[in-house]
Amino acid sequence: MTGTDDLPDIADVLGRFLQRVPVGQQPLLIALAERLAAGRYRAWADAVDDAGMKALLAACAAREEEVAVRIEHLHPDAAAIQRTILEANPDLQALGDALFAPYPLDQQWRLQVRAERLGAATWQSFARRQDDARARDALLACAALEEANACALEALLSGATASKGRISPARRS
Repeated sequence: MTGTDDLPDIADVLGRFLQRVPVGQQPLLIALAERLAAGRYRAWADAVDDAGMKALLAACAAREEEVAVRIEHLHPDAAAIQRTILEANPDLQALGDALFAPYPLDQQWRLQVRAERLGAATWQSFARRQDDARARDALLACAALEEANACALEALLSGATASKGRISPARRS
């Protein structure tokens, strides 16, 4: 089994992507990554046998989508900017596969916990630099959603460790 110390440095990988876009567009780039994470959560839900785990992962996917929507609502031209970001960074779509696919499911979840905590810290950082109260509140809400996902995954990992049989070993995301 792969140790957690062998997992990639998610802050370094995502930081390189953030440097590709102007600071004002970085939240929209992260919103795109949130939608990719939502897809990953849905795939993980398909890869487990336990109904409770499926529900937990589906709730995480919904929170990822909510983060993306909240951020996109802060930018009137979000869709156009995101299209431009994707055109200039076609490798963003493959980022999740490159980061997560080499690892077994439980290690993917551990890596996602790190990503969620990084996301929470990032939204908090953006909020501290925000003068507009509405935007600051939205960013802080996003941080809370990220933290909720980290906690949910940690709970899932605790239960999965206690009962490995609930993870379908034949299916990996």
